[in-house]
Amino acid sequence: MYNNELQLAKELTIQAGIAIMKIYKTDLNIEIKKDNSPLTVADQKSNEIIVVGLKDKFPNYAILSEESRDDKSRLMNNFCFIVDPLDGTKEFIKRNGQFTVNIALAYKHKVVMGVIYVPITKELYYACQGEGAYIENGKSKEFRIERKRLQVTDKLIDLTLVGSKSHSSEREAKLLEDNKNKIKEMLSVGSSLKGCMVAEGKADVYYRFGYTSEWDTAAMQCIVEEAGGIFKQMDHSDMQYNRENNLNEKGFYVVNRQENIWVQGVQKKI
Repeated sequence: MYNNELQLAKELTIQAGIAIMKIYKTDLNIEIKKDNSPLTVADQKSNEIIVVGLKDKFPNYAILSEESRDDKSRLMNNFCFIVDPLDGTKEFIKRNGQFTVNIALAYKHKVVMGVIYVPITKELYYACQGEGAYIENGKSKEFRIERKRLQVTDKLIDLTLVGSKSHSSEREAKLLEDNKNKIKEMLSVGSSLKGCMVAEGKADVYYRFGYTSEWDTAAMQCIVEEAGGIFKQMDHSDMQYNRENNLNEKGFYVVNRQENIWVQGVQKKI
């Protein structure tokens, strides 16, 4: 249904990723934004490529991007692209490779398309509502694109939990302690790669108690859900997009199975 939007988003994330990698190999020019988060030339260049490309092909769609001034007229538009031109700027600055380029599309406050590109590995994750989630890998030895459908695991024990590399909380620590008998391995990973790992079956659960923003979760949510996973806010409500307040204040969880929804150490059915 959203094939044209998907194709463009895939092209733009790759173009932005190429531009980011050119900067990644140079001295980084780092600024500090009003919220004390870092901003690099790579964020700005990626944002320019994506926003210009989206406006050119879909001029009637609204755009909400982390690195652009928020135009509140988007609230009157049923369609809104949600963009994080460089998710994991702190990881980019650390040069650990765990950063992504994210583009999502929301329709009437629900995410219906998501694309996440990993510039370091040249892996492209994407999904459209009702059409499944996929990964394309452009680094095969045969120099051809390999495409695989994503599917979450069905594990209930010996779980792999993935968490943030730059953010953690006491509530997260308590949750892990309460459920340590179910967890076999804990991985610390940056950016939206955590959600991609659950979608791909490389991890099983991911909990985030701290604040994030719409652009941090939109593309990831679509990919996770189309891979069969569950993405909810901590109060088990649905995440809405293209909102007046774009801060995700409730936190969220990404799990492979309903049984792995833990809140204060208690399983919660939805």
